[in-house]
Amino acid sequence: MHNRMMITGAGSGLGREIALRWAREGWRLALADVNDAGLRETLERVRAAGGDGFTQRCDVRDYSQLTALAQACEEKFAGIDVIVNNAGVASGGFFAELSLEDWDWQIAVNLMGVVKGCKAFLPLLERSKGRIVNIASMAALMQGPGMSNYNVAKAGVLALSESLLVELRQLEVAVHVVCPSFFQTNLLDSFRGPNPAMKAQVGKLLQGSPISAADIAEYMHERISAGEFLILPHEAGREAWRLKCQAPERLYDEMAEMAVKMRAKAGSRG
Repeated sequence: MHNRMMITGAGSGLGREIALRWAREGWRLALADVNDAGLRETLERVRAAGGDGFTQRCDVRDYSQLTALAQACEEKFAGIDVIVNNAGVASGGFFAELSLEDWDWQIAVNLMGVVKGCKAFLPLLERSKGRIVNIASMAALMQGPGMSNYNVAKAGVLALSESLLVELRQLEVAVHVVCPSFFQTNLLDSFRGPNPAMKAQVGKLLQGSPISAADIAEYMHERISAGEFLILPHEAGREAWRLKCQAPERLYDEMAEMAVKMRAKAGSRG
């Protein structure tokens, strides 16, 4: 390993904290985002933490921008060892309220952005015997109400990661998927949905979380080093996943009750 990592969505939030965690071990980082100012700040903090690297604007919906980023990693780092497909957007709303445009946007960024990232970088990873780290969500496992398009996109990231895990093992490319629950982040900056009350509810969940993006990055570092595939940073998330495996109908009942309460709070007929 040459300690070379690419991170999408590195201009803020979890992407920045992942960069800082690996920077403390001297990694060289290719930092990508659509937020140029955020990228500059991340790179400054990476250098202060002991790492180095470069920034490149990249919209993960555009495959040509991802292939250009891979080419830049080849030119500047002579390859790549780890890619972190972290870029994502938030959305919410009951299914009846969501437009097809809401679905297209969510799938384009949160699912196809990961697909395209893996596709663009796979040749470099095959050469370095590297790692793919895909950031999904507990929504990939739990499918809470009022966020069906987000749930589907993140479940797709999990399914993609499982597919790559088995396909790439023979090629010695490792795969990990991270499923955080709500955590303190600026994810609401990208929120899109038909009901403003839903955004407020999500905001309370984010702010009320006991875990930060830095905590998640630290947990990721530990579990990736241990070779763990499915990484669940929240203890409550791990408990919920165990419950779903053991008694799925009980979980569905709880989710249905949650939907009733959310509708009442949002004044929604969806």
